Amino acid sequence: MRMRNKPWAESYLTEHSDIVDLEAMHAHQVSEWFEQQQPIHIEVGSGMGKFITTLAQQNPHINYVAIERDKNVMIRVLDKVRELNLTNIKLLCNDAVILTDYFRQGEVDRIYLNFSDPWPKKRHAKRRLTYRSFLALYQQILREDGELHFKTDNRGLFAYSLESMSQFGMYFTKINLNLHQEDEGENIPTEYEHKFAEKGSRIYRMEAKFHSKHTNE
Repeated sequence: MRMRNKPWAESYLTEHSDIVDLEAMHAHQVSEWFEQQQPIHIEVGSGMGKFITTLAQQNPHINYVAIERDKNVMIRVLDKVRELNLTNIKLLCNDAVILTDYFRQGEVDRIYLNFSDPWPKKRHAKRRLTYRSFLALYQQILREDGELHFKTDNRGLFAYSLESMSQFGMYFTKINLNLHQEDEGENIPTEYEHKFAEKGSRIYRMEAKFHSKHTNE
């Protein structure tokens, strides 16, 4: 997601360090950052934050972490958090590769990947958030039986992700090949999803888990 550069974005985010971490101040202390000790769900690539702030509103018994590397986008998420006065959500302005720097092993209960960059060229496969190196990071921070939820409008990325996860030893608990026709009424659309679904784009979704470490040994 590209937005016009805002020179004041970093200073604005820094002013709200109680909500936003720009410099790994809460590395391996994310749970302690929240007012209450509760299960942690994270969204990698939160965009403008509609999805995760809606979840935080609906589920005060869960702590949420929005991860977005673009400061110009993250200010939109911060504005939503402040407007809604949410205390069960924190923001990390950083890249997905730092997940294990922030989260302890088994600290996270669920990971959301919504409309990640598909990186369609084969030579860029390692940048896809469902590439095996990223799956290894997710496996480290997810608790046993933790879940990975994935949505995309890109058929190629969805097919790639199914194969990548299967080869990594994951299994699928739910697969939707046309989410907005099969949806059970619990789907929360992102800004991007709403825009493209209105144009008739098919939305793909899956829920997956890692086999237990004992199973893989």
